[in-house]
Amino acid sequence: MLSAYAPLLRVPSVAPFLLGGAFARVGGSMFGVSVIVMISSRTGSFGLAGAVSAVGVLVLAIAGPLIGRLIDRHGQRRVALPFIIATFVAGLVMVLLSFVGAPRWTLFVAYGVSAFLPEMGPLSRARWVHIFRGEPQSLHTAMSFEQVSDEGAFIIGPVLAVLLSTLLFPEAGLLAAELFFTLGMVIFLSARATEPPVVARDDRPHGLAVTRPGLLVVAGVLVMTGAIFGSNEVVAVAVTEQAGNKEFSSVILALFALGSMLAGIVFGSRHFDSTLTRRLVLAATGMFLLEAPALVVTNLWGLAAVMLVAGSATAPMLITSLTLAQKLVPPAFVTEGMAVAITGILIGISIGTAVAGWAVEHFGAHAAYAVPVTAGLVAVALATVRFRPLQRAELADA
Repeated sequence: MLSAYAPLLRVPSVAPFLLGGAFARVGGSMFGVSVIVMISSRTGSFGLAGAVSAVGVLVLAIAGPLIGRLIDRHGQRRVALPFIIATFVAGLVMVLLSFVGAPRWTLFVAYGVSAFLPEMGPLSRARWVHIFRGEPQSLHTAMSFEQVSDEGAFIIGPVLAVLLSTLLFPEAGLLAAELFFTLGMVIFLSARATEPPVVARDDRPHGLAVTRPGLLVVAGVLVMTGAIFGSNEVVAVAVTEQAGNKEFSSVILALFALGSMLAGIVFGSRHFDSTLTRRLVLAATGMFLLEAPALVVTNLWGLAAVMLVAGSATAPMLITSLTLAQKLVPPAFVTEGMAVAITGILIGISIGTAVAGWAVEHFGAHAAYAVPVTAGLVAVALATVRFRPLQRAELADA
């Protein structure tokens, strides 16, 4: 099974591309939970923590397609590097503001500015699309490898963030996240050999990626997927804190990512004859059904087991939806198109963290698991209702 991934490692000059991506992914996976733990520890408010985190994710969601469009026009290194340096400085300011107990509004501003950065997911996936254009099975394996890498980072990152923030000082997790992400992006962008070429201006189609048929449907389903991720983070921290074992939240989140990573490894080694649209509906259904038991399981280890199983639906969802997103747009829009899809995830995370923080404070920690379960149900409804138009758009591209 693992031999299916071997050709990816034989791509010329792939080492810095993969190494930088690994560091940046770990840093990126630490941001959300680091902010939640940092602010809730300093202020005692999960509502404020969720709101600040949501603002950062919302800014990132807005920035993604804008920066992605610039990258498609001018190249990854030329566009991304200045943003990386500027947002690193803003991230350090955020750490300082929290440490000195600055007014709460300054946290919103600083974290929002620090989030105006390019996303690793579209940049890395755009490179695989360039490398394996015209080789659909190799591209499926590469997209699966991307998701496995993402989930591996989400096993390591949140655990490291929670440990640093609880064992050292509340800002330690966010500080480490900024360092890992910036170092990783610099290494990644130095890998010029695998950087996709810029499509000449005269050869670029007109319009925006978001106007391409079907892309908004994919993004809408991913909004609900992101809501599951964001709300799970907040509720895991709240439930474990209520049980007097806040550190255990890292175990719950890591097992969710582990389930997704294992599913991604298997998924990427398989060949499928069904359409991507049909797989999207099945993956959405799996997300909803496998998350639902969290409503009735109250034991922490029981919740961890539920999250391990629930996570197994997320990798197929993300692999399928992001592959479909790049298929629905022309090559000149590939970074922008995938950024639109990932923006859906980020908007969902923003909604999920904010709603879950509110639900924890008004209905209790465990009852807030209704937020991710409801998001899963809405994802199923969207994918099912728009099944035929989306499949037509997919087959029209073929």
